[in-house]
Amino acid sequence: MVNSCQENMKNKTIAITGKGGVGKTTIAGLFVLRMIQNGLNPVLAVDADPNSCLDACLGVKVEKSVGKVREEAREIASKGLAAGISKQELLEMKIAESLVEADDFDLIAMGRPEGPGCYCYANNVLKQVLGTIAENYPYVVLDNEAGLENLSRRIVQNVDWLIAVADPSRRGLETVIRLNELAKEMGIKYEKFAVFINRLRKPELPAFADELKKLTNADCIIGLPDDSELAEIAETTGDLSNVSSGNEIIKIIDEFIKGI
Repeated sequence: MVNSCQENMKNKTIAITGKGGVGKTTIAGLFVLRMIQNGLNPVLAVDADPNSCLDACLGVKVEKSVGKVREEAREIASKGLAAGISKQELLEMKIAESLVEADDFDLIAMGRPEGPGCYCYANNVLKQVLGTIAENYPYVVLDNEAGLENLSRRIVQNVDWLIAVADPSRRGLETVIRLNELAKEMGIKYEKFAVFINRLRKPELPAFADELKKLTNADCIIGLPDDSELAEIAETTGDLSNVSSGNEIIKIIDEFIKGI
């Protein structure tokens, strides 16, 4: 499969985005697992997409999301059961409790708000807590929601690689251009930008790929084949740890992360 990367990636934080249904959560899960397999661990996996299932991809189970513990903290505070603890301290404690711990990675999930009110306060606290938590991890992989909302809220700062995932259709690739423009408008800071064109049915990149690279100033354009093994896993357990080591997509991702 074609890979237009010219440099080894030396990064700490990888943020993955793209429109819904293009396979970004699968790619995020594979990044976490392959980084571990290549000795790049521990990894902090951040599931910032309310609709995703990064935990299933990683073979773990999220019991409480940040959205849920936010509401628990609100209820405890409203009943006066947190004497001597500030609202922020309580929420920080609850967020820390929501961390799913595995052997070589930990996972924290944003989830959805469980009650009334906006995410603004919870986002600010999550940003602070993640800033502290992330200091304990040499690598962070963020599965962002469709679009760039979480990045614009600065939940994760200092993004080294921003990866946009797209399907090979012209419309899908044009979405990458809009995401790239939106990132610039929002002032999102990242060191490098990569595009993963997923589910290719041909061995070569789409004809529009060269123009896409110029328009977005992408450092890498990566092609991933339409893969029957991953499709079968998605239809059954969803656990990506079962992907065979000889899988073509595994080889491509391994090559991409080589040298971190």
